[in-house]
Amino acid sequence: MTASPPSTPDAPPAPVRPGVGEGVPALAAWHGAWAAAATVMTLGGLWPGALDGPAAFGCLAMMVPGLAGLALMARDGTGERALVLVVWTVSAVAAAVLSGGLGGPLVGFITMPFVAALALGGPRHGVRLAQGGALGCAVAAVGGQMSAAFIGAPGLDIGMATASSLLASLAAVLAVRLSWRLRESRLTAAEEATRRVEGLLSGQPGLTLVLEPTGRVIGAYGSAPPALLVDPLFDQGLIASVHAPDRPAILAAIDAALRGQAAEVAFAPRQALDRRVILILRRFDDGHTASSGPPRLIAQAFDGTRQFAIEVGLEAARAEAEARDAGKTRFLANMSHELRTPLNAVLGFSDVMRQRLFGPLSPKYGEYADNIHEAGSHLLDLIGDVLDVSKIEAERYELNREPFDAREVVSAAVALVRVAATDKEVSLASLLPDEVLEVEADRRALKQITLNLLSNAIKFTPAGGSVTLTLETIGPYLELIVSDTGVGIAARDLQRLGRPFEQAGAADQKAKGTGLGLSLVRALAELHGGRMSIDSTLGEGTAVTVRLPVVTVARPVPVEGAEIIPLNAGG
Repeated sequence: MTASPPSTPDAPPAPVRPGVGEGVPALAAWHGAWAAAATVMTLGGLWPGALDGPAAFGCLAMMVPGLAGLALMARDGTGERALVLVVWTVSAVAAAVLSGGLGGPLVGFITMPFVAALALGGPRHGVRLAQGGALGCAVAAVGGQMSAAFIGAPGLDIGMATASSLLASLAAVLAVRLSWRLRESRLTAAEEATRRVEGLLSGQPGLTLVLEPTGRVIGAYGSAPPALLVDPLFDQGLIASVHAPDRPAILAAIDAALRGQAAEVAFAPRQALDRRVILILRRFDDGHTASSGPPRLIAQAFDGTRQFAIEVGLEAARAEAEARDAGKTRFLANMSHELRTPLNAVLGFSDVMRQRLFGPLSPKYGEYADNIHEAGSHLLDLIGDVLDVSKIEAERYELNREPFDAREVVSAAVALVRVAATDKEVSLASLLPDEVLEVEADRRALKQITLNLLSNAIKFTPAGGSVTLTLETIGPYLELIVSDTGVGIAARDLQRLGRPFEQAGAADQKAKGTGLGLSLVRALAELHGGRMSIDSTLGEGTAVTVRLPVVTVARPVPVEGAEIIPLNAGG
């Protein structure tokens, strides 16, 4: 196989215009032969004196278009050929005027514009140029007759008239033959191009179908997917070759393609239900009109069995993962309930011992009772968090929305953690507005959010640090911000926080919690339609913001010159 030379990007090939440059050598030879024949006829007419002065000049004028046709070898185009035809017309008019028109010796040359149009036009542009040639013949005939009427015509020379007519007839035969050969070469080239395109389509990996809207197959090219036989497609049509439950999807895809939309559908062949074929359909716009029959579609069929198997495997894996996750959630919920019952008894008995309700205890036993109660309370909080997380993941956590003053719930949460902050020597401040903050939310969830954020902040803030809670409204949003001057969070850990059991920091910091507090805050905020965000700098502190769209009465935005309501500090 001979490799074609690579194309140079700096010199792109010139665009080829259809019908231009075809058969130029033969056309030039035809013009050259005409120029030679006109020259011979002129010399032959002058020798015996058959042509007088004006007629001899008319015959000599007919040499000009023959020479003009040779210029097509240098530059060819539709405009250039039309210009040559104009030269033919002018020369024919001149010959007719100088020889006396239809009664003169050069009567045969009057038809030459039409003959030249056949040679110049070919099968593609022949109609327009033939019309121009016929018009040129008419102009030459009229011009010759007017010249004969007003100026007079020389006597009719039968020999010269016959010679001009025979020469014109021979030129016409050669012109027709030239045009026919051009048409045959073009048809051969078109057939060769068609064979190449069909060979290219037949060698493609998929199967290309030409369809009617009914599903009847008109043409098929390429390699058919397994179990999709081509012969039944031609005999029965596409719809009959598809598994019955998949046929509505195929019909819907055909309708979508007819509307000009790209459609893709997968189906099982009727001969092999364990396989899948992917079909892509588009409307075939090839100048088709309603009068010429129904529109056509182009469809490409590929083997989709492997993709189908992968999708089935992924779906099975997803279902199995969901089942396992649901089982884990149910297990956590059941275990939380089972652990909470005996733990409440442990807490109750340890509380009785701490209060010395049945008599005094030694200091050592009293310390043991305090430790038991503290550890049990921590475990009870952990079980409550696990139970809430399991409910949220199982989508069984239901919000009990009710209108209330958000300040009351937040203040109660601050009061619960104030003792822990005092014991750890951490300054706790709350900034709450003076006016009522009426919201419609889950009271318990808002309290849980506040407690978790404050507990985390106090837990990871060293002695001498501070924790600040700010409650404010921004339009319809309730914004709760808890900031601290604690250890902070590294930037690489921020993305993980908020997921169950995810913790940040060193091992001693992870030992202080379970990783459920922030995940509960995020989940409860999202159940309200809100969001949680964390802004932290390692070694400087952390600020957690929770924004909930729960405000029922938006606070008026202060205008310039209006009194700004102060915020209270403290619990």
